[in-house]
Formats: sequence, structure tokens, C-alpha cells
Amino acid sequence: MFKTFKNAWSTPELKTKLLFTLLIVMIYRLGCSVMVPWISSDAVEYFNSLNAGSIFGFMNLLSGGAFAQATLFALGVSPYITSSIVMQLLTIVIPKLEQWSKEGEEGRKKISAITRIVTIVLAIITSIGYSLYVINAGMTTIDTSKNYAFQVIVMVACYCAGASIVMWMAERVNDYGIGNGISIILFAGIISSLPGGVIGFIGKIYDGKTFNPWWILWCVVIAAILLLAVYFIVWFTNSERRIPVQYAKRVVGRKMYGGQSSNLPLKLNMSGVMPVIFANAIVTIPATIASFANMKGTNKFWNTVVSIFANTKPLYIVLFTILLVAFAYFYIMISFNPIEVANNIKNNGGAIPGIRPGKPTKDYIQKTLNRITFIGAIFLCIISALPMIVNAICVAFGHSEFQSLALSGTSVLIVVGVILETERELESQLTLRNYKGFLD
Repeated sequence: MFKTFKNAWSTPELKTKLLFTLLIVMIYRLGCSVMVPWISSDAVEYFNSLNAGSIFGFMNLLSGGAFAQATLFALGVSPYITSSIVMQLLTIVIPKLEQWSKEGEEGRKKISAITRIVTIVLAIITSIGYSLYVINAGMTTIDTSKNYAFQVIVMVACYCAGASIVMWMAERVNDYGIGNGISIILFAGIISSLPGGVIGFIGKIYDGKTFNPWWILWCVVIAAILLLAVYFIVWFTNSERRIPVQYAKRVVGRKMYGGQSSNLPLKLNMSGVMPVIFANAIVTIPATIASFANMKGTNKFWNTVVSIFANTKPLYIVLFTILLVAFAYFYIMISFNPIEVANNIKNNGGAIPGIRPGKPTKDYIQKTLNRITFIGAIFLCIISALPMIVNAICVAFGHSEFQSLALSGTSVLIVVGVILETERELESQLTLRNYKGFLD
């Protein structure tokens, strides 16, 4: 990995792209600190006192802490991610979009243009809800008796503009940087909260009055578990099931083509982190609705809902695990078409050894895919749900200092996944430049 980044840095063109990407990341982090008018300085303290289990914690993770501070980039990449998911689903339902997706670069440009429009619409809706929420929660200095509508419009415009700027920066990274713009911004947001978390965790060893030697042991154990988790994620992400494909020989003119053996690689974790994002978004809906409906925290019914659906409760963890497995299958179903793959193999004169072309090949690929998806879902459960279980056990025994473990698995999964994606992207660009040099 380090060798790839070193080679990219020594290549002038890739060095320029890396520097441009770093510039965008710096601008993004700067925007995460720009305050929106009328936001109170106590906003962070209030946010941290919110009931656990709502979607706010997950959105704060995706925004790199900007959501909790109610700053310019509070919405982060959430509208863009949601828009991309919606467009991916609509591509399967709407024939015109499916046709565009198969038209190459021109079709992708059309879909990207619609994705931007949907992102703006979602950003406006989300900005209105978020602005009203922070106002009703008392996180602002707005005077309801003076120009209330104007102040709300300004806040909505700021948050909508922030989401639009984040989308623009992600696309600039795709065009002029190293690619994977959304992933890079997600990575930057999560990494930015790491130093503060580590310092706060290590700071518990000595709080200025008492020395806690047992906390040193906890730090060592957690660091070891983190390293094992990173190794496990890297190993699993790079693992794949290869289905052998044999191509028949054919004569075209005086030349003979085909006859070689190949394979169809299927990644064990084809769905990536998307099922985790889907599951988190769905399972936190009840607690989020309760938070909106019970701003003052005096309603017993909504307090009960928040308590039941907190991320330290068994019901939350069970629902999250079930949804995680379900969305893993769902995402593979919409992103991988066994029928199309089987037809491509058949049209190119290939066949899986021992399997007849056509429907038997499709059934065999589908069967293999189902098994791989189940293994991938178990992997996601281990990485994302297991830290929640550990956190729930710690809270049950009165150790609330491990509260940050709830989303730690998701954070590590995103960070490691982005690093691996970036490495593969740099390797492909390095290989392309080597081929160009050889041809020249």
C-alpha cells in the first residue's frame, strides 16, 4: 500500500492529483468549522445530550462532526449518498434510465445530471427539517418575534448551499483528483474525529487527580482488537470466489481465437458498506421520530420509544442485524444481474465447466452468489453489530465510557474500504501510464 502511494507521489501527474485532493479535503474540513448565523455556542453540548439510538449519531459520523456543531457542512454527503442510492434503484425500475446506464459515458453524464437535481431537492427538504429542529430544540439565538421567516430562510439556504458545495467538491475530486470523491470526503470526516477520541480515551489513564493503571490495559486490548479488525477487513475485502470459464476455439479467416481459460471473480463483500448505511438509516427511524416529537423530553410514551430503540438495547441490535442481512441480499440483487452475466459468457463462446450455457449457467451463478452474499452479510454483522453488543454489555455494567464503540465498526469499515479503493485506483492509473509510456 505504501509503495503504491510512494510511486504515485513520484509521478508528476498523480502528484498533482494527490495535492488537489488534499486541497479539497482541507477546504471541506474548513467548511465544517464555519458557523451558520444564529447558531448557539451551546449547540454541541445539547447535541451530545440527545438520546442515543437516533439517526443523528450516524449522520454526525458521516459529516465528520459537523452535524453536531450545526455548521455549514452539517448535512455533509448524506443528501448526495441518498440521491445516488435512489437513482440506482430507479435505474432498475425506469427503462429509460436503464437504457442510459448502458450507453457508456454519455448515459452516465445524463444520470449524473439527474442525480445532482435530486441531491438539491433532498438537500432543501433536509435543510428545512434540520433548521426547524435546531430552532425548536433551543440551539439558536433566533428571536421568533423579529423576522422569524427571514432567519429560517437564511439558515435553510446555508445548509442547502453547504450540501451543494460538498457535492461539487466530491465531483471535482472525481474529475481532477484521484477519484472516489464521496469516499474521500467520508474518509476525511471520520479520520478528523480520531485524534480527539484517542486523546480523550488515553486521558482517562490520569485525570489530574487519580492514576488508573487498569485503563492502560484497556487501551492495549482495544488497540490490539482494532489492528486485528483492520487485518480481517483487508483480508476479507480482497478475497473473492473465482468461477472458472472455458472459451471455445473459433476460426475467423486464417486466425484462431479463443480456447483459453478464464474466471469470473466474485468478491466476498460485493455490497461494501452500503447495507450498513441502509440498516442504520431504517432502524433509527423510531428513535428519530421520537426525538422530533418530544423536544422537551416530558412525554412518557416517546421517552419509552427512545429507550426501547436505543443502540444499547437488544431490540435495536436484533433489528439492525436482520436488516443488515436483508439489505446485503437486496443490494446484490439490484447491482448484479446473473442473467446478463450468463448471456455475456454464452455470447462470447464461453461456458462454465460441467454447466450447460443459458439458464443452468444463470442458476449456478445465482446459487454461488447467494452463498457469497450470506458470507458477506455475516462479515458485516461481525464488524458492525459486534461492537454494538460489546457496547450494550459495557453500558449494562455501568461503563458508559465505551459509548463510542457503537459506531466504531462502521467507521473502521468505511476507513479501510476507502483506503483500499484509493490504492486500487492509484494502481490502475499507474498501470495506465506505464502502458502509455511503453506505446510511446
